[in-house]
Amino acid sequence: MKPAPFDYYAPASVAETVALLQQHGNEAKLLAGGQSLVPLLNMRLARPGVVVDINRVEELNYIRADGDSLAIGAMTNQRSAEQSELVRERNPLLYAAIRLIGHPQIRNRGTIGGSIAHADPAAELPALVVVLDAEMRIAGPHGERTVAARDFFVTYLTTALAEGELLTEVRFPSLPAGAGWSIQEMTRRHGDFALAGAIATLTLSGDTISEARIALFGVGATPVRLPDAEARLAGARLEQALFAEVGRAVSTSIDEPLTDIHATAEYRRNLAGVLTERALIEAAARAA
Repeated sequence: MKPAPFDYYAPASVAETVALLQQHGNEAKLLAGGQSLVPLLNMRLARPGVVVDINRVEELNYIRADGDSLAIGAMTNQRSAEQSELVRERNPLLYAAIRLIGHPQIRNRGTIGGSIAHADPAAELPALVVVLDAEMRIAGPHGERTVAARDFFVTYLTTALAEGELLTEVRFPSLPAGAGWSIQEMTRRHGDFALAGAIATLTLSGDTISEARIALFGVGATPVRLPDAEARLAGARLEQALFAEVGRAVSTSIDEPLTDIHATAEYRRNLAGVLTERALIEAAARAA
């Protein structure tokens, strides 16, 4: 199929983009890498009256160190981040997550900001920004604002972006010194969206866990952070039996896992626990 008719604009700046979004309101859709929007247009599941192509907005294409964080422009494509030595050195978890996104052809076009703003709950980057406590910088008709990752995702394919706003930058905090990390996912085929996934980080003080962070993806309408599991781990001795216990608790704690043609809720619930345990084991090995 081909898209329904729409008007096309290609602004060259953030200010011009905001003006177009404000002018056209809900009729406008942003086109970044197009890896999510273009299939929806072709299948006529999305029928915007206006498409605003922001590929010429060069001010949103960058990767730079900023204190203890990596600041990445929303229009930076995933392949550029994957090939960045700065990303690999400063945030190996981000590097590993990017390499799980689709295939190289997808990453050549898909953007960091586009994946996060699209907010597919089975995608890796939304869960990553939640587990890292990243910050989203947003521009709109009333100026700029910053939203914490935990407040950015509202529900399925819905974020805190208001009408006329666009995501301009994502700030990925570095992991604490010596922290171990892991990202685990289960897919039907390499490059598919995950049936379920888990991201974990562990910081150790000797043989004691001083901090734990866990987020799941593919099991709900948004990425799922697990504060109860994190609290159970913090202050505990490093033991594999503990990770198995936490994995079992995670399996029973997920409120509304998705059921679709790929997997049942029961399967996803069990898988979330298994992947959490695996992620904790690998994160602990890296930390140690």
